[in-house]
Amino acid sequence: MSNVVVVTSGKGGVGKTTSSASLGASLARAGNKVVVVDFDVGLRNLDLVMGAERRVVFDLVNVVQGDAKLPQALIRDKRLENLSLLPASQTRDKDALTEEGVGRVIEELRESFDWIICDSPAGIEKGAMMAMRFADTAVVVTNAEVSSVRDSDRIIGMLDSKTRRAEAGERIDKQLLLTRFDPARAARGEMMSVDDVLEILAIPLLGIVQESPDVLTASNLGCPVTLHNPTSPAARAYDDAARRLMGETIAIRTPRERKTSLMSRLFGRRAA
Repeated sequence: MSNVVVVTSGKGGVGKTTSSASLGASLARAGNKVVVVDFDVGLRNLDLVMGAERRVVFDLVNVVQGDAKLPQALIRDKRLENLSLLPASQTRDKDALTEEGVGRVIEELRESFDWIICDSPAGIEKGAMMAMRFADTAVVVTNAEVSSVRDSDRIIGMLDSKTRRAEAGERIDKQLLLTRFDPARAARGEMMSVDDVLEILAIPLLGIVQESPDVLTASNLGCPVTLHNPTSPAARAYDDAARRLMGETIAIRTPRERKTSLMSRLFGRRAA
Protein backbone atom coordinates (compact mmCIF):
# COMPACT_ATOMS: atom_id res chain seq x y z
CA MET A 1 0.00 0.00 0.00
CA SER A 2 1.40 3.40 -0.97
CA ASN A 3 1.89 6.24 1.48
CA VAL A 4 1.49 9.90 0.52
CA VAL A 5 3.76 12.10 2.65
CA VAL A 6 3.66 15.89 2.63
CA VAL A 7 6.84 17.65 3.75
CA THR A 8 5.58 20.96 5.02
CA SER A 9 6.13 23.99 7.27
CA GLY A 10 4.77 27.48 7.57
CA LYS A 11 8.10 29.23 7.18
CA GLY A 12 10.40 29.30 4.16
CA GLY A 13 14.08 28.41 4.33
CA VAL A 14 13.78 25.66 6.94
CA GLY A 15 14.90 22.85 4.62
CA LYS A 16 11.71 21.33 3.18
CA THR A 17 13.09 20.74 -0.31
CA THR A 18 16.39 19.40 1.00
CA SER A 19 14.47 17.12 3.36
CA SER A 20 12.10 15.92 0.62
CA ALA A 21 15.02 14.95 -1.62
CA SER A 22 17.04 13.37 1.19
CA LEU A 23 14.15 11.36 2.64
CA GLY A 24 13.12 10.27 -0.84
CA ALA A 25 16.64 9.06 -1.62
CA SER A 26 16.88 7.23 1.73
CA LEU A 27 13.55 5.48 1.17
CA ALA A 28 14.61 4.50 -2.36
CA ARG A 29 17.96 3.15 -1.15
CA ALA A 30 15.98 0.96 1.24
CA GLY A 31 14.36 -0.71 -1.78
CA ASN A 32 11.12 1.26 -2.08
CA LYS A 33 9.74 2.78 -5.27
CA VAL A 34 9.67 6.51 -4.53
CA VAL A 35 8.53 9.65 -6.33
CA VAL A 36 9.13 13.18 -5.06
CA VAL A 37 6.63 15.76 -6.27
CA ASP A 38 7.40 19.50 -6.35
CA PHE A 39 4.32 21.56 -5.47
CA ASP A 40 6.15 24.90 -5.43
CA VAL A 41 4.71 26.06 -8.74
CA GLY A 42 6.51 29.15 -10.06
CA LEU A 43 9.55 28.75 -7.80
CA ARG A 44 10.59 25.16 -8.42
CA ASN A 45 13.80 24.04 -6.76
CA LEU A 46 13.44 20.30 -6.20
CA ASP A 47 14.78 19.57 -9.69
CA LEU A 48 17.93 21.58 -8.85
CA VAL A 49 18.50 19.78 -5.56
CA MET A 50 18.14 16.45 -7.36
CA GLY A 51 20.33 17.44 -10.30
CA ALA A 52 17.56 17.07 -12.90
CA GLU A 53 16.97 20.68 -13.96
CA ARG A 54 18.13 20.07 -17.55
CA ARG A 55 15.88 17.06 -17.96
CA VAL A 56 12.54 18.78 -17.30
CA VAL A 57 10.24 18.68 -20.33
CA PHE A 58 6.76 18.38 -18.82
CA ASP A 59 5.72 19.17 -15.26
CA LEU A 60 3.02 18.75 -12.61
CA VAL A 61 0.80 21.48 -14.08
CA ASN A 62 0.98 19.90 -17.54
CA VAL A 63 -0.24 16.61 -16.08
CA VAL A 64 -2.92 18.21 -13.89
CA GLN A 65 -4.34 20.11 -16.86
CA GLY A 66 -4.16 17.13 -19.20
CA ASP A 67 -1.49 18.57 -21.51
CA ALA A 68 0.84 15.63 -20.85
CA LYS A 69 0.63 12.06 -19.56
CA LEU A 70 2.17 11.29 -16.19
CA PRO A 71 4.92 9.02 -17.62
CA GLN A 72 6.00 11.88 -19.90
CA ALA A 73 6.59 14.19 -16.92
CA LEU A 74 8.26 11.73 -14.55
CA ILE A 75 12.06 11.94 -14.45
CA ARG A 76 13.91 8.83 -13.28
CA ASP A 77 16.94 9.51 -11.11
CA LYS A 78 20.22 8.45 -12.76
CA ARG A 79 21.69 7.22 -9.46
CA LEU A 80 18.71 5.23 -8.15
CA GLU A 81 16.42 3.63 -10.71
CA ASN A 82 13.56 3.34 -8.19
CA LEU A 83 13.60 7.09 -7.42
CA SER A 84 11.65 9.51 -9.64
CA LEU A 85 10.84 13.22 -9.73
CA LEU A 86 7.68 15.01 -10.83
CA PRO A 87 8.83 18.64 -11.22
CA ALA A 88 6.85 21.84 -10.77
CA SER A 89 6.24 24.44 -13.44
CA GLN A 90 8.44 27.51 -13.40
CA THR A 91 6.21 29.61 -15.65
CA ARG A 92 2.76 29.13 -14.14
CA ASP A 93 1.20 30.19 -10.84
CA LYS A 94 -0.30 28.02 -8.13
CA ASP A 95 -3.86 28.71 -9.28
CA ALA A 96 -3.13 26.32 -12.15
CA LEU A 97 -3.46 23.46 -9.64
CA THR A 98 -6.97 22.13 -9.14
CA GLU A 99 -8.10 19.74 -6.43
CA GLU A 100 -9.63 17.39 -8.97
CA GLY A 101 -6.50 17.38 -11.10
CA VAL A 102 -4.09 16.93 -8.20
CA GLY A 103 -6.26 14.13 -6.77
CA ARG A 104 -6.21 12.33 -10.11
CA VAL A 105 -2.39 12.59 -10.31
CA ILE A 106 -1.95 11.33 -6.74
CA GLU A 107 -4.19 8.33 -7.40
CA GLU A 108 -2.25 7.48 -10.53
CA LEU A 109 1.03 7.74 -8.61
CA ARG A 110 -0.32 5.41 -5.92
CA GLU A 111 -0.58 2.68 -8.54
CA SER A 112 3.16 2.74 -9.30
CA PHE A 113 4.98 3.96 -6.18
CA ASP A 114 5.33 2.86 -2.56
CA TRP A 115 6.08 6.38 -1.32
CA ILE A 116 4.88 9.69 -2.75
CA ILE A 117 6.78 12.60 -1.18
CA CYS A 118 5.04 15.95 -1.72
CA ASP A 119 7.41 18.92 -1.33
CA SER A 120 5.19 21.78 -0.17
CA PRO A 121 5.83 25.48 -0.69
CA ALA A 122 6.01 27.63 2.43
CA GLY A 123 2.93 29.32 3.83
CA ILE A 124 -0.74 28.44 3.71
CA GLU A 125 -1.70 29.47 0.19
CA LYS A 126 -3.11 27.22 -2.53
CA GLY A 127 0.09 25.34 -3.40
CA ALA A 128 0.60 24.33 0.23
CA MET A 129 -3.05 23.33 0.57
CA MET A 130 -2.84 21.14 -2.54
CA ALA A 131 0.39 19.52 -1.31
CA MET A 132 -1.20 18.46 1.99
CA ARG A 133 -4.72 17.80 0.72
CA PHE A 134 -4.32 14.09 -0.07
CA ALA A 135 -1.59 13.23 2.44
CA ASP A 136 -1.63 10.18 4.70
CA THR A 137 1.38 11.40 6.68
CA ALA A 138 2.88 14.84 7.33
CA VAL A 139 6.52 15.60 8.06
CA VAL A 140 6.49 19.05 9.68
CA VAL A 141 9.91 20.64 9.16
CA THR A 142 10.97 23.35 11.57
CA ASN A 143 14.04 25.12 12.90
CA ALA A 144 14.53 25.73 16.61
CA GLU A 145 13.50 29.38 16.26
CA VAL A 146 10.38 31.02 17.66
CA SER A 147 9.00 32.23 14.32
CA SER A 148 9.54 28.85 12.65
CA VAL A 149 7.91 26.95 15.52
CA ARG A 150 4.93 29.30 15.61
CA ASP A 151 4.37 28.91 11.87
CA SER A 152 4.66 25.13 12.17
CA ASP A 153 2.01 25.18 14.88
CA ARG A 154 -0.31 26.91 12.42
CA ILE A 155 0.43 24.27 9.78
CA ILE A 156 -0.42 21.49 12.25
CA GLY A 157 -3.81 23.13 12.70
CA MET A 158 -4.32 23.16 8.92
CA LEU A 159 -3.37 19.49 8.67
CA ASP A 160 -6.02 18.68 11.28
CA SER A 161 -8.75 20.61 9.45
CA LYS A 162 -8.06 21.04 5.72
CA THR A 163 -6.91 17.60 4.55
CA ARG A 164 -9.15 14.94 3.03
CA ARG A 165 -8.44 12.63 5.95
CA ALA A 166 -9.35 15.28 8.53
CA GLU A 167 -12.60 16.13 6.78
CA ALA A 168 -13.50 12.43 6.76
CA GLY A 169 -12.91 12.25 10.51
CA GLU A 170 -9.69 10.27 10.10
CA ARG A 171 -6.32 10.96 11.67
CA ILE A 172 -3.37 12.20 9.64
CA ASP A 173 -0.08 11.03 11.09
CA LYS A 174 2.10 14.06 11.90
CA GLN A 175 5.81 13.91 12.78
CA LEU A 176 8.36 16.60 13.48
CA LEU A 177 11.68 16.93 11.67
CA LEU A 178 13.94 19.46 13.42
CA THR A 179 16.50 20.81 10.95
CA ARG A 180 19.55 23.08 11.08
CA PHE A 181 19.90 22.40 14.79
CA ASP A 182 23.00 23.87 16.43
CA PRO A 183 23.64 22.34 19.88
CA ALA A 184 26.19 25.02 20.79
CA ARG A 185 23.70 27.84 20.15
CA ALA A 186 20.99 25.94 22.01
CA ALA A 187 23.33 25.49 25.00
CA ARG A 188 23.95 29.26 25.02
CA GLY A 189 20.24 30.01 24.89
CA GLU A 190 20.48 31.51 21.40
CA MET A 191 18.20 28.82 19.97
CA MET A 192 15.29 26.86 21.40
CA SER A 193 16.06 23.47 22.89
CA VAL A 194 14.64 20.27 21.46
CA ASP A 195 12.42 19.86 24.52
CA ASP A 196 11.05 23.41 24.11
CA VAL A 197 10.10 22.75 20.49
CA LEU A 198 8.46 19.44 21.34
CA GLU A 199 6.50 20.97 24.22
CA ILE A 200 5.00 23.62 21.92
CA LEU A 201 4.23 21.49 18.87
CA ALA A 202 3.26 18.31 20.74
CA ILE A 203 3.81 15.86 17.87
CA PRO A 204 6.25 12.92 17.73
CA LEU A 205 9.85 13.64 16.81
CA LEU A 206 10.93 12.02 13.54
CA GLY A 207 14.52 13.20 13.64
CA ILE A 208 17.06 15.95 14.31
CA VAL A 209 19.29 17.15 11.49
CA GLN A 210 22.25 19.13 12.80
CA GLU A 211 23.45 22.28 11.03
CA SER A 212 26.03 21.08 8.55
CA PRO A 213 27.90 22.44 5.51
CA ASP A 214 27.48 18.98 3.95
CA VAL A 215 23.80 19.73 3.25
CA LEU A 216 24.55 22.97 1.37
CA THR A 217 27.40 21.38 -0.57
CA ALA A 218 25.21 18.48 -1.67
CA SER A 219 22.37 20.79 -2.71
CA ASN A 220 24.71 22.97 -4.77
CA LEU A 221 25.99 19.85 -6.52
CA GLY A 222 22.46 18.67 -7.31
CA CYS A 223 22.58 15.56 -5.14
CA PRO A 224 20.69 14.67 -1.94
CA VAL A 225 23.10 14.57 0.99
CA THR A 226 22.11 10.95 1.65
CA LEU A 227 23.67 10.05 -1.71
CA HIS A 228 26.48 12.60 -1.90
CA ASN A 229 27.94 12.00 1.57
CA PRO A 230 26.08 9.06 3.14
CA THR A 231 28.40 8.84 6.15
CA SER A 232 27.92 12.47 7.22
CA PRO A 233 25.88 13.18 10.37
CA ALA A 234 23.17 14.90 8.31
CA ALA A 235 22.83 11.93 5.95
CA ARG A 236 22.67 9.50 8.86
CA ALA A 237 19.97 11.64 10.49
CA TYR A 238 17.88 11.55 7.30
CA ASP A 239 18.47 7.81 6.88
CA ASP A 240 17.27 7.19 10.44
CA ALA A 241 14.23 9.44 9.87
CA ALA A 242 13.34 7.46 6.74
CA ARG A 243 13.60 4.19 8.67
CA ARG A 244 11.26 5.60 11.31
CA LEU A 245 8.81 6.55 8.56
CA MET A 246 8.91 2.90 7.49
CA GLY A 247 7.95 1.88 11.02
CA GLU A 248 11.31 0.95 12.53
CA THR A 249 12.01 1.86 16.14
CA ILE A 250 15.30 3.74 16.33
CA ALA A 251 16.43 5.85 19.28
CA ILE A 252 16.87 9.55 18.53
CA ARG A 253 20.17 10.97 19.69
CA THR A 254 20.14 14.69 20.35
CA PRO A 255 23.32 16.33 18.96
CA ARG A 256 25.53 17.64 21.76
CA GLU A 257 28.07 20.44 21.73
CA ARG A 258 31.53 19.08 21.11
CA LYS A 259 33.87 19.41 24.06
CA THR A 260 37.24 20.83 23.17
CA SER A 261 40.39 19.74 24.92
CA LEU A 262 42.40 22.04 27.16
CA MET A 263 45.22 22.11 24.57
CA SER A 264 42.78 23.08 21.81
CA ARG A 265 41.40 25.93 23.89
CA LEU A 266 44.88 27.14 24.82
CA PHE A 267 46.18 27.06 21.24
CA GLY A 268 42.92 28.56 20.02
CA ARG A 269 43.30 31.52 22.35
CA ARG A 270 46.94 31.93 21.45
CA ALA A 271 46.13 31.93 17.72
CA ALA A 272 43.40 34.48 18.30
